Amino acid sequence: MWWDRHVTDRSLADMRVHYDLGQLGESDLASTPLAQFERWFADARAGGVIEPNAMVLGTVEGTAPSARTVLLKDVDREGFTFYTNLLSRKSLELRANPKASLVFPWYALHRQVVVLGDVTEVSRDEAAEYFAVRPRGSQLGAWASQQSQPVSREQLDASYEQVETRFPSEVPIPEFWGGWRIRPTSIEFWQGRASRLHDRLQFVGSGALDDPATWRVIRLSP
Repeated sequence: MWWDRHVTDRSLADMRVHYDLGQLGESDLASTPLAQFERWFADARAGGVIEPNAMVLGTVEGTAPSARTVLLKDVDREGFTFYTNLLSRKSLELRANPKASLVFPWYALHRQVVVLGDVTEVSRDEAAEYFAVRPRGSQLGAWASQQSQPVSREQLDASYEQVETRFPSEVPIPEFWGGWRIRPTSIEFWQGRASRLHDRLQFVGSGALDDPATWRVIRLSP
């Protein structure tokens, strides 16, 4: 009924947050996008943000976008890296269309970081090095799960038990498991401000993330 919809719309409209925790001017930025990200990431950790390395990964299949949360496992001058099943939906989409977006939603600090860039697969040596330091349960889970495929809870638990028996000690990296690196062409740092006049400063470029000569900064309208 129309009155039910009105009540719902009103309650959502009243869920307002006043963004008053800070500001971001051009003079506040580090000289490179990597240094600025590391600065804000340290703030997120110190500020008690739950899983500050959680990021929303956006991919495209044909003309249809899809998104999900993954965990950042490395960031350096080459880009942002995460690991996953290479036969999963996200991996198939990245292989077909090697471009992606990332969003770090640090709500508690009234901040977000938005990354756009090109994607390449991480080398097998690099993926194996990271896999070797994962907890044993996560290693077994990588073998047990045919990620993105339909499964019952019983089938998944049975698969895990089989894998646990198969690998009583060392767990090798599966052939179908690896990593992806997003090399940014833009990184936007968003700071909430009063009256929705937010600060949006964007590094635009295509070079190494620690090279100030390959990046310029533009301010975007909120």
